[in-house]
Amino acid sequence: MRKVTAQVYMTVDGRGAFPKYPGWDRDTGDSNPLFDRMWIPRYDDVTTVVMGRRSFLGHRKVWTAKARKPTDPKYAHDYARFLDRVEKVCLSRRLTTPGWENARILKGDLTRIVAKLKREKGGNIIIEGGPRLLLEVFRHDLADDYWFIVMPVVYGRGPRYWGSLARQCTLKLLESEATQDGELLLHYEAVHGFKA
Repeated sequence: MRKVTAQVYMTVDGRGAFPKYPGWDRDTGDSNPLFDRMWIPRYDDVTTVVMGRRSFLGHRKVWTAKARKPTDPKYAHDYARFLDRVEKVCLSRRLTTPGWENARILKGDLTRIVAKLKREKGGNIIIEGGPRLLLEVFRHDLADDYWFIVMPVVYGRGPRYWGSLARQCTLKLLESEATQDGELLLHYEAVHGFKA
């Protein structure tokens, strides 16, 4: 069955924002270690990326091959080609047409959508989105593993990841890594069926 990975980008206080901090905009012309770990190794095994509406529209605006400039670094072109190629699922009640090749819009219960995607043919699935989407993933224990990027900022505003859960979501740490700019990468496996 297809593996589902959820990716969480958050501040130390659990906000789904991308604030500025020393080194956040470091531009060496190469991808950073976080990108290298979370995306590049997945190009061969992931065939579906699920996004909330805002994340989908943001990616569509910036991360298509058409949006790339010839002077952009190679990793940006590679990522854009990957996103153009894979199936993209936009979760939206408002959007009527995706406006991006290999994309479709689904609405309704997230548990049913993920179950449907897992039954379809294809490689693994990444869920990429903001706090509202990822909180539903946690609430219903929908992912097999989680990648957390924790930014070295206590932000105090913006959408929150954490809210009430009907049950515990238990995780097993697989690996962790700190970057030169203070971000922390945490890779967890979901421990399905664990009774607290």
